[in-house]
Amino acid sequence: MRERDAVVTWVDARDALPWSGAPVAAAITGWYPADTLTDPDAVEEEFWLVRPMVFTAEHRSGDGTEHRDCFVDSDGIVRLPYGLGSEETVTHWAELPTLPGSTTHLVLGEDVQAALRNAWGTRPTA
Repeated sequence: MRERDAVVTWVDARDALPWSGAPVAAAITGWYPADTLTDPDAVEEEFWLVRPMVFTAEHRSGDGTEHRDCFVDSDGIVRLPYGLGSEETVTHWAELPTLPGSTTHLVLGEDVQAALRNAWGTRPTA
């Protein structure tokens, strides 16, 4: 197995935001609700975790709500930068690493197999 390292540089979301359409790793903070149905003594629990998201300058949720300068995950959940009004907020963000052996985040169509061969080296795949 060939290992590939990626360097992550975290940016404070209070200081700067990525470009619109940027795929990012977002550090999110908020509270998990207490599950009192299964545990009557349960309490809310604060969290801070990392999720892949896309930053966008403008986004319209499924219910028609318009959002500006927000982070959206694959489930369509919108999170705002820390300090703005949302239950879960993004404290920091980082650019996602590029594809192995590449300088891009996306390869499509006919170029995929060549990019995979390049990333794997000359070793046969199957």
